[in-house]
Amino acid sequence: MLPAAHNFMMNLTILGTGTATPSLRRASSSYLIQAARRNILIDLGPSVVRRLLETGLTVNDIDLVVLTHFHPDHTADLVTFLFACNYGEPQRSKPLTILGGPGLERFVALLARAWRWVMPTGYELTLKSMQAGAWEWEGLRIRTARMSHNRESIGVRIEEDRAVVFSGDTDYSANLIRLARGVDLLVVECSFPEQKVKGHLDLASLERIVARAKPRQVLLSHLYPAWENFRGVLHTPLLLAEDGLEIEL
Repeated sequence: MLPAAHNFMMNLTILGTGTATPSLRRASSSYLIQAARRNILIDLGPSVVRRLLETGLTVNDIDLVVLTHFHPDHTADLVTFLFACNYGEPQRSKPLTILGGPGLERFVALLARAWRWVMPTGYELTLKSMQAGAWEWEGLRIRTARMSHNRESIGVRIEEDRAVVFSGDTDYSANLIRLARGVDLLVVECSFPEQKVKGHLDLASLERIVARAKPRQVLLSHLYPAWENFRGVLHTPLLLAEDGLEIEL
């Protein structure tokens, strides 16, 4: 279990490194950041709420949810999360903020139309739509940039004394290079090792980004099954992420 977040320390737990393809090894991509005494979830694909329990936290402990885009492998458990905030033991009372790209309000409204039980009953919910910009939040500096995937897709940089960038799903992107320049850790999708698919990165295109952005460390995530048969060699600073991995920055 991770220690409680406190000032001058940033902890990352990898909740999932997979995709929409069901896998016993890899849950859908999701990440928990603990910094500045706040708990932040990046994406909420299937089974993330359960994975959160394995860290010793519950939905009531999360202060900020970031949705990099609205595909189901990144958002399916948002319904479970919001439902549990209302009907868990105890019921949630502290505020919650959801950050996402353009269309966030409509996306949440459509969820509420299908499942009216997800709208807050005992706490304040704030929706913040931001595709490109900077935001000072609870002692953290948060920057977003548009990614090359969906209309609403964003990458996010979270910074205190250290900085981490999450790409979400993206193709090769000059915006990602700028967002990740000199970052301590880049958590980046690399869906396929060698096959190039539009809207996603392969190893060759990722290496071009890393060469220009020069992050200190790079974790490859959002890994399709093709990675299980990869026999190549990853060179520093590239590492394959694994579910359950914990990193202190």
